[in-house]
Amino acid sequence: MRAVAAETVDGVVSGGQSLDAAIARNEQRVPATERALLRMLCYGTLRHHWQLQEWIDQLVSKPLRKRDRVINALLAVGVYQIVEMRIPDHAVVSETVAAARQLQRPKLAGLVNACLRRFVRDELSSKEPKSDEARWNHPAWFIERVRKDWPDDWRAILTANSERAPMWLRANPCRNTAEEYQQRLWAGGVAAELLDGVPDAVRLMEPQTVDSLPGFAAGDASVQDAAAQIAARWLLQDVEGRVLDACAAPGGKSGHLLEIGGDHLSLVCVDSDESRTLSIADNLARIGKSATIIAADASKPEEWWDEKLFDAILLDAPCSASGVIRRHPDIKLLRRESDLASLAALQRQLLEALWPLLVPGGRLLYATCSVLAAENDAVTGQFLADHGDAIENDLLPNNNIHALMRRKACGFQIMPGSAGMDGFYYAAIHKKKVS
Repeated sequence: MRAVAAETVDGVVSGGQSLDAAIARNEQRVPATERALLRMLCYGTLRHHWQLQEWIDQLVSKPLRKRDRVINALLAVGVYQIVEMRIPDHAVVSETVAAARQLQRPKLAGLVNACLRRFVRDELSSKEPKSDEARWNHPAWFIERVRKDWPDDWRAILTANSERAPMWLRANPCRNTAEEYQQRLWAGGVAAELLDGVPDAVRLMEPQTVDSLPGFAAGDASVQDAAAQIAARWLLQDVEGRVLDACAAPGGKSGHLLEIGGDHLSLVCVDSDESRTLSIADNLARIGKSATIIAADASKPEEWWDEKLFDAILLDAPCSASGVIRRHPDIKLLRRESDLASLAALQRQLLEALWPLLVPGGRLLYATCSVLAAENDAVTGQFLADHGDAIENDLLPNNNIHALMRRKACGFQIMPGSAGMDGFYYAAIHKKKVS
């Protein structure tokens, strides 16, 4: 299993694969009973990538050949186990050496053995990191960006990004309140708590398989972070009629919109990835809802729009996902600073394309799971400056979420880890009515 973990990590670090794709590719190679451990090793190793690599650089005197780079990943997996997991050091060394042979690198088994033994003997884990990258386990460019955007909070953001995210559920308000669903969980021995300000959110104290959750298959609850749950109630506040969920996959927010809007809502879901539109349909079917689902580029409405204006639009824009790094640690390795300019350009393009589709007096809620200003208030602020018929509505849907959000020059930011939530940005933009 450790050999599979090393190949999975190497697929991300050296091959540029997403962690989800790399795990899906390799998970079937280990027994079902070991898959949770495989995921733990992969996620943990990537969360601590820069610190682990700094230690490995001290242990390996000569760089490994390109064809042997998987051994670097194997060493990272081994060192991670020694530092972070309750496994005896000798067992880690023995199993990691065996994994080198399973990876068909028997000549490097001795190197693995020597490196791990030296790591333990010299107590390298007790030494201070030499670089900011190793200290914070983020790339240098990201550290500088966050430090610039959040001079008082950058340390807390980076720390939160390296923590494991809790499991949040959204109680289906058509079926039960969050309080009622919490009682059902408690009755089954599952500890859970609620979050003031996010009415449908239920936080599990320990993650559970969805099959074990009461009424999950029937649609009584869905897995969704509390920060993402803010979108639907904000968008639909005092709104009925025709609503667009642009960039809708996998359909979590779409489902929440339909649960709240009920018969007063006609929802159109658009996503450019045709394969992912299937997940929208599946998620809606499980909760007993339906919508018009279109596989199309939301930034090109001339290809899909029926020329009927929308009363409200949710634009959950493609972004760096820098606010959900704790759930997807591979983002730290896969994202590049150069990506931000192209993402911001796409975000502006989507805003410009969708704005004419909104009825005068309607609301567009712009959202990202990013903490970077370049994708958030820099985008929405410029949009407001460029459009005389656009005005920000800075009134939050309820007073209870004030404590959960930070006011920006335009919009509001939820910080990663705040009340256990992911990092999210929201800006509500209203279109002025024609006088």
